[in-house]
Amino acid sequence: MSENELVILDCWASPFCMRVKIALAEKGLDYEARPEDLFGGKSDLLLTSNPIYKKVPVFLHDGKPLCESSVIVSYIDETWPAPALLPSTPYERSQARFWVDYIDKKAFGYVDILAIPITCWFLASERFGNLKVEAESPKLSAWIKRCMEKETVAKVVPDPEKIYEFVINLRKMFGIA
Repeated sequence: MSENELVILDCWASPFCMRVKIALAEKGLDYEARPEDLFGGKSDLLLTSNPIYKKVPVFLHDGKPLCESSVIVSYIDETWPAPALLPSTPYERSQARFWVDYIDKKAFGYVDILAIPITCWFLASERFGNLKVEAESPKLSAWIKRCMEKETVAKVVPDPEKIYEFVINLRKMFGIA
């Protein structure tokens, strides 16, 4: 691994990996995404970089691993300060972190990056459960649409139909019909 190389050990369907990729895109940083086979054999790099949980994402900067998506997004924001994902003062940053689930705001930033990736799983939840996001949560639905208009988000967050197909395959793999 070369100096200043940015690598993410990745699973395309993971909302936690999407968080990291959106943060990197917001900062305009190039990185290498290395897909992990989470069901057929994790790489030695993943197992040694995240020996406790053995899960993605793992972010490698200069060969040093970081784990847990919110920690990684904070690290990215602190290491490459512009454009800022969190407000500038400690109090405002603390408030943003506290309200990480509050998503109806004007500026796109840290909170949005942590929240938007899970929304691509809503279609599967609607089809397998009794969730109707647009009908039951119009403000949430409007926020999702606004976020998906951002190029950095649209390039990372997969089509919900693709996630739905992934869930169908997972259900088959685990014998859940």
